[in-house]
Amino acid sequence: MAKITRERAEKIARAHACENCGEYNYKKLTVKPAAKGNRTELNEAWIAKKTCGVCGLQAEMGIDEEGEVVWVTQP
Repeated sequence: MAKITRERAEKIARAHACENCGEYNYKKLTVKPAAKGNRTELNEAWIAKKTCGVCGLQAEMGIDEEGEVVWVTQP
């Protein structure tokens, strides 16, 4: 189980600016535990899916058990 809570993972995801426009306003943010079988070598514990409230960019973010962002992608 993750050392950080879902609420903490959500705060970490909100604290990272949009990769496109640099804003911190998200109209949609979902944080779910990473499936045990889907964890990569980076060992993420939480997956955040977010949609920017300004430019509409959709991005995903992996957060590890220590609260560090280990990857960010734009699907």
